[in-house]
Amino acid sequence: MSTPPRPAPSTPPHPAPPAADPGFVPASLGRRFGALVIDWVLCLLVSNFFADPVRDGWAPVVVLIFEYGFFLGLFAQTPGMYVTRIRCLSWTDGGRIGLVRALLRGLLLTLVVPALIMDGHRRGLHDRLTGSVVTPAPRT
Repeated sequence: MSTPPRPAPSTPPHPAPPAADPGFVPASLGRRFGALVIDWVLCLLVSNFFADPVRDGWAPVVVLIFEYGFFLGLFAQTPGMYVTRIRCLSWTDGGRIGLVRALLRGLLLTLVVPALIMDGHRRGLHDRLTGSVVTPAPRT
């Protein structure tokens, strides 16, 4: 007696990269702002270990740049983004942006003005220059 053939394992299709997805919906401004506030508070707390954030205004800014570089480069989310369920991905392929682009994105974000100049996909100038986009994160 022969056994029936086993069906091939199905793998879920990979979602289209944001640039190629006509139905792409970016993360809301409220979630993005909430994530930034959470990350900024964390930067103030961390910078308090080696400087006075009130007197040394550069300290939390430097921590923010490195926080973005580390967390976005390796995990596609900062702690604030994790809490607000958003993530930062590559615009062209939907993967992580890597350490160098994440550091550059953090540096550009500290200039504030690039973040205020957004396109129709809510990509600020800092996102466009680094080839990134902020998207809703799926629930895990």
